[in-house]
Amino acid sequence: MIRTRLFTAALMTSALSLGACSTTNNYNGLPSGVSEAQSAPVAEVPAKAKNVILFIGDGMGISTITAARIYEGQKRGETGEENLLSFEKFENVALVKTYNVDAQVPDSAGTATAMHSGQKTNIGLLGVGPDTERGKCATGLANQLPLLGEEAKAKGLALGIVSTARITHATPASVYARSADRNWEADAAIPEEERGKGCKDIAKQLIEADWDVALGGGLGAFYGESADDTGRRLDADANLPADWAARTGGTFVRSAGALNEAPMDKPVLGIFSPSHMTYMAERLDGKGEGEPTLTDMTVQALARLKSDPNGYYLMVESGRIDHGHHAGRAGWALEETVEFARAIQYAIDNTDPEETLIMVTADHSHVFTIAGYPRRGNDILGLVVAPESGGEEVANAAKALDGKPYTTLGYANGPGSIANMAERPVPETGINAQQQSTIPTGGETHAGEDVALYATGPGSDEARGVLEQNKIYDIIRKAFGWE
Repeated sequence: MIRTRLFTAALMTSALSLGACSTTNNYNGLPSGVSEAQSAPVAEVPAKAKNVILFIGDGMGISTITAARIYEGQKRGETGEENLLSFEKFENVALVKTYNVDAQVPDSAGTATAMHSGQKTNIGLLGVGPDTERGKCATGLANQLPLLGEEAKAKGLALGIVSTARITHATPASVYARSADRNWEADAAIPEEERGKGCKDIAKQLIEADWDVALGGGLGAFYGESADDTGRRLDADANLPADWAARTGGTFVRSAGALNEAPMDKPVLGIFSPSHMTYMAERLDGKGEGEPTLTDMTVQALARLKSDPNGYYLMVESGRIDHGHHAGRAGWALEETVEFARAIQYAIDNTDPEETLIMVTADHSHVFTIAGYPRRGNDILGLVVAPESGGEEVANAAKALDGKPYTTLGYANGPGSIANMAERPVPETGINAQQQSTIPTGGETHAGEDVALYATGPGSDEARGVLEQNKIYDIIRKAFGWE
């Protein structure tokens, strides 16, 4: 944390010695014999951050944080409301405006680009400015933005990228890639008419970029179909991880065990699933065997980056908070958020607070609500049960007008819509339930309200007030002393 010390001048003339019975003031209101320079507070040059870690909870709006706070506490047998997630204890907090240049409600490509380039852009664009026409290669090449990942390596820092989403997905890709369309994760995804114009797919850009640790999901974008049955590249024999290992001498791993055994003094690329990594809620049922958790990946990233004498930049994304909400399954999103908080706690406990800036934020929110008047400690994934002391009005509000109960958690839109139902069913409850929603959509959508930014460490006092999202980039650069 920046500790700014104020020094007051102590030099006084003999007339102002301890034995003096009075002082006179000059025309500036200062004691006689004391200049403005002597009396003015002198701020020590703020400490710089050697390391910066940016944790991004994809889709982790404030309502998600509130619900996850309660959920985490209830998992320990508490009522939950009094609980705080690990990052909620940070001393500096701001609100962040998330809109894209062309959209009130943003997507992850535009928001992550703002954080990693210092400039807002249009929805669906990665590392390129708003004059880019989405899906048009030439316009993307003409409007390239700076990338924080590139700058960190140019300054001699180590670089790490961690995500539970595909490592080529929008948020992790914003660290290292530029693309006129966030969906160009593999070359086969680039429309035929845009191929051969100089634009590289995102997986290819990752393989060619300079970084030290990259961990996440998404094997398909790196292989052709004959090299891996999940392959999505045009060349059936393509094997980008092998190409990367041959070029860098780094280690490619596909399991948690292999990651733990990989040499610590070489770059490591870990891709642990065909697409996005397995939800934590599904792992409770035995799925995702062999995959590391977000905390596991954070542990490995920090262990490998901390040896760099110049410091490091690490971006850690909990990508599946967002996906749980899109599916209308709040329990999945909350379980991901609890794991996210666990990874952050590990970082807090295993970094030096005097030299490491840790920031926690979201790229955007979701249309996710906490409703009714449930009693204190009510199951956050359950039906609304009113407090006995609430009176008749509150008790009546625990039932809908159709006489049936409803859950505390719900969505404004999504796949659980009741809008076209002749009769609303009693809602599901529990970790795997799909919450009911109002407007029918194939997937629940993002929301446009501000998200929170929590910060601790050198430079964290910049996280105050209401900020534009691209200000996060400036906070990072200032903490490193780059401006």
